[in-house]
Amino acid sequence: MRNRALPLLVLALGLTALPARADTSAQLDQQLRATARVPSGLGLVRQQMRDGDLSGALATVERVIILDPLNAEARLLHASLLCRLDDRPGSRTEFDPLRGHDLPEAMWREETAPCEEPRPGAGR
Repeated sequence: MRNRALPLLVLALGLTALPARADTSAQLDQQLRATARVPSGLGLVRQQMRDGDLSGALATVERVIILDPLNAEARLLHASLLCRLDDRPGSRTEFDPLRGHDLPEAMWREETAPCEEPRPGAGR
């Protein structure tokens, strides 16, 4: 009996790290493939954000960060999503280390606008 419970537990734990909106097994498979590589994962994050699936986008960007922990664009999206999901302290913790990175100005403005995070050297 104990051996049957272990696969279910592993399955349940594995699914919690997947994007939140996978309505069919085909969609789930597509999301898994998209997050297997950083560029396609970031594309999926942006699509989920456009679709208003912020919690799904957060789960997806966290998978991307696991693949590439130093990716500044993924970190910026993560910080922006935390802010949009009302975790302002968490987003500030994420934004602060990004201030020294060479991110495109337009990307910085777009992702920080909901959080009102000024670019370094831009006033204040």
